[in-house]
Amino acid sequence: MIDRLKLINEMAVDNGSKIILLVMDGLGGLPLEPGGPTELEAALTPNMDALTSRSSLGLSEVVAPAFSPGSGPGHLALFGYDPLEYVIGRGVLEALGINFPLQKHDIAIRANFCTLDEKGNITDRRAGRIPTPECARRVEILRQIKIPGVEIFVEPVKEYRFVLVLRGEGLGATIPDNDPQLTGVPALPIKGEDAASEKTAAILREWWAEANKLLAGYPPANSCLLRGISNDPGMPRFPEVFKIRSAAVAVYPMYKGVSRLVGMHLIEHNAETPAEEFEVVKQHWNEYDFFFIHIKKTDSYGEDGKFDERVHVIESVDEALPVLLNLKPSVLVITGDHSTPAKLSRHSWHKLPVLLASDTARFGKATKFGETSCVTGTLGPIHHMDILPLALAHSLRLGKYGA
Repeated sequence: MIDRLKLINEMAVDNGSKIILLVMDGLGGLPLEPGGPTELEAALTPNMDALTSRSSLGLSEVVAPAFSPGSGPGHLALFGYDPLEYVIGRGVLEALGINFPLQKHDIAIRANFCTLDEKGNITDRRAGRIPTPECARRVEILRQIKIPGVEIFVEPVKEYRFVLVLRGEGLGATIPDNDPQLTGVPALPIKGEDAASEKTAAILREWWAEANKLLAGYPPANSCLLRGISNDPGMPRFPEVFKIRSAAVAVYPMYKGVSRLVGMHLIEHNAETPAEEFEVVKQHWNEYDFFFIHIKKTDSYGEDGKFDERVHVIESVDEALPVLLNLKPSVLVITGDHSTPAKLSRHSWHKLPVLLASDTARFGKATKFGETSCVTGTLGPIHHMDILPLALAHSLRLGKYGA
């Protein structure tokens, strides 16, 4: 089997050209009614639309047909890694995202505070998206839980999310989530799939039972769901593989985590809006050659079924886009990590619109950036892990293959 990353590394050259990868999380959408526009098509996006005159458009498969990817696989694919080869749990990404000093054999869990009714059924998987200070208060309560033979760390992340880390001997991470991804049902049982993982599962069952007792008097976040149970697998480092000075500008910890995981430099900032994030890129423009910029709210509103709010976020990105365009990158890619149509209120399997703007792109006839125009775009149907190599090629950072 061909080592794809090794091959790209052999062809990669550092010529100082600049690339921006702008990721609107969950960008892919669906019409609310047959024949209607998707969220991207409904948005007023004059700057993106103008870019189509010097861009290749296409639709991209994140993992495989019918697979609804998580954000981890979606971003790894965008960074050029095969998401079927490099399987990363969300717990590790969350822990790295808050700069937790994760050790090699630690087990990291991404946890959501949730709401249970009197029968133990889940009524809200995100506990009403409690604010971060409320999360921190409950985390302080959970730190009371002690279990012999294992060291336990509980750290707040953002809103309803927190990280649980187990440190001890002989622990495994092959444990499915206890989040059923549904409401009106109880949490799933916590079971390990091998001996080491069952040892971890037993610890988590005890911890979760104690957590429910402690949180019972603190609605709406009166329980929690355990997801992405994982440890650090070790990854080829992005800057070395692709020979490019790389940086990430993200607001949410998980996306900071996936950037750290592959070795990108994380630019610390206080930006919240797309315009503020773009200003951060402008301030650091001379320090790096590759910028990954992450916009979260397109995904959050999709999960909440809020079509109009998704449209508004896309419009705010477009309004701020001239900040990036004025930097004159060699390549600007605009896409998402997966689809989160408001119509479904969840991640979906639908292919994603991709815009690749470069002077070396083959231009089409589109005048609007959206799913419909991407169907017939000159980029054609591609896979997400091809986007980064294409960006390198269009910036003349890949040499010739073979003699």
